[in-house]
Amino acid sequence: MFKLRSTHKENAEQTIDKHALLFGLISVFLCGIGFSIIAPVVPFLVHPYISSPGEQAIVVTLLTSVYAFCVFFAAPVLGALSDKYGRRPLLLVCLLGSAIGYLVFGIGGALWVLFAGRIIEGITGGSIGTIFAYFADIIPPEQRTKYFGWVSAVVGVGTVIGPTVGGLLAKIDYSAPMYFGAVITLVNVIYGFFFMPESLDKKNRLKEITFVRLNPFIQLANLLSMKNLNRLLISAFLLWIPNGSLQAVFSQFTIDTFSWKPALIGLMFSIMGVQDIISQGFIMPKLLRKRSDKQIAILGMIAEIIGYSLIALSTLFSFYPLFIAGMFIFGFGDSIFGPSFNGMLSKSVDSSEQGRVQGGSQSIQALARMIGPLIGGQIYVSLGHAAPAVMGVILIAAAIPVLYKRTLVNI
Repeated sequence: MFKLRSTHKENAEQTIDKHALLFGLISVFLCGIGFSIIAPVVPFLVHPYISSPGEQAIVVTLLTSVYAFCVFFAAPVLGALSDKYGRRPLLLVCLLGSAIGYLVFGIGGALWVLFAGRIIEGITGGSIGTIFAYFADIIPPEQRTKYFGWVSAVVGVGTVIGPTVGGLLAKIDYSAPMYFGAVITLVNVIYGFFFMPESLDKKNRLKEITFVRLNPFIQLANLLSMKNLNRLLISAFLLWIPNGSLQAVFSQFTIDTFSWKPALIGLMFSIMGVQDIISQGFIMPKLLRKRSDKQIAILGMIAEIIGYSLIALSTLFSFYPLFIAGMFIFGFGDSIFGPSFNGMLSKSVDSSEQGRVQGGSQSIQALARMIGPLIGGQIYVSLGHAAPAVMGVILIAAAIPVLYKRTLVNI
């Protein structure tokens, strides 16, 4: 064990299990690598099975949507199971499922096999909610936003390394990044099996799992009916829709607009990771001393609007420096919104409800990332390459007043 000092006088000293913290950070680091390592090559893996660039863009976004669709239904189940049986067994099973999903996607051979790989990974993809519940278990409430910032920074490091490695491996074979993602995820399963401690004490576990807790639609309705959560989740939902769209069309966008190759696409993803590291290491600590979680979240949303605007302009002028600047500013906004949102969310409920709320949040995010790519792919083809970015400006501009009103209510 090692000791961390609390900023609150009433909680002068808190302890965090170093093995639990290390496993959690390694897990999110490998999640960052595992996801980002495959991002630059997805359009190239799809290309042999389609006949036109427009069809390619639709299939790429459908692959993202089917993953999110599975996460939507799986997340509340995984959250409830982790509340009852503990975080450790659920995380190990989910990580193993992710490794299998990467492997199947890499093997390919037919379009349906690619979808099968994403479905397998999506069913276990709700584990990120369990990971956040795991951190909420081991970290005192007053320190969670700071540590969720650490999580974002660690994901950023993985995101820096992943695309670069993926782009380089793609020179060997487009499937090579998938196999590498499977291997590193499996390594984390092995590490967790031997060293990961359970974070949820038996006395804090859920006594009984009801059907209501396993139904994502009922869970969403219940979460949105909670006055301390509804506006927070609605504003995040409006932000996640265009984020999911951008994530899905990013590689195809750079291919169609700037004729980029996997290595350059991977480098651009790495810029996003660098942004996370800079934001969490240097900017977020200063913001936390001067601003509340809600104020930081709103600042992040404003930055995303500016980023989306520059991305749209880069399409109109076919000027990639505008795109890079837009992605950098967007990345800053996303990197400070995430930890502040998770900090507010985790502080809203007690230990026995962390899995449920984090799982429910993951379901809402998955729903947005299911809708976003579907809309984004369609308007990308029908209205032009700038359309998904314009959608981002509109929806986040609508989300800010929703969260701002919540801020006023809670001050």
